[in-house]
Amino acid sequence: MEKRTANSEQRTVTQKSFGRLSSVRCSLATNKGFTLIEMMVAVALFSVVMLVTTGALLALVDANRKAQALHSVMENLNVAVDGMVRAMRMGSSYHCGEVGTITTPADCTTFGGTFLAFEPYGGSGSSSADQREYWFAQDADGIGRLYESSNGGATSYPMTAKEVNLTSVVFYVSGTTVQDTTQPKVIVIIKGTAGSEKLKTQTSFTIQATASQRALDL
Repeated sequence: MEKRTANSEQRTVTQKSFGRLSSVRCSLATNKGFTLIEMMVAVALFSVVMLVTTGALLALVDANRKAQALHSVMENLNVAVDGMVRAMRMGSSYHCGEVGTITTPADCTTFGGTFLAFEPYGGSGSSSADQREYWFAQDADGIGRLYESSNGGATSYPMTAKEVNLTSVVFYVSGTTVQDTTQPKVIVIIKGTAGSEKLKTQTSFTIQATASQRALDL
């Protein structure tokens, strides 16, 4: 009787052990890892996402660099134009036409001119040695630039940077005749392209500025 009981208990223990092994096998069968194909697909998708993200980030950085370079270039042009307009407003006896020294005030209302000269504020008025002059010309590299002279053309220097390639600078002058009931006025129209050596594209621009003689001439 005791032997039968022992055999029965041993049989029960064996059945429980087999049951545990079966459950472990089922658990292992349901908890499989990634297959090689799944890993390859996941890596490929991750690579595509990273490539697109990196490309967008680099494009934003490049666009920001271009904007900063263009802003710096246009700032240089704005400073040059502001200084020129301020000097014209304080001057008198405007002479418009071709490059040369002032002989008499001269209008150019129809076609304009690439050269402007005038008597600066506080000038002698009897000599061209202190005349202020502005003109458009190309430098040795073929870049159009705006030039300035404060001593009648004896010495000159470019007012705009090489990154600003001017295509035309035209001055229109009216009212230079003394006491003609028209206040002397100068209009300058500047056209060109701006950019830098690192920029693949150039930005075209057109600037118009007007300066009326501050001293009354009515």
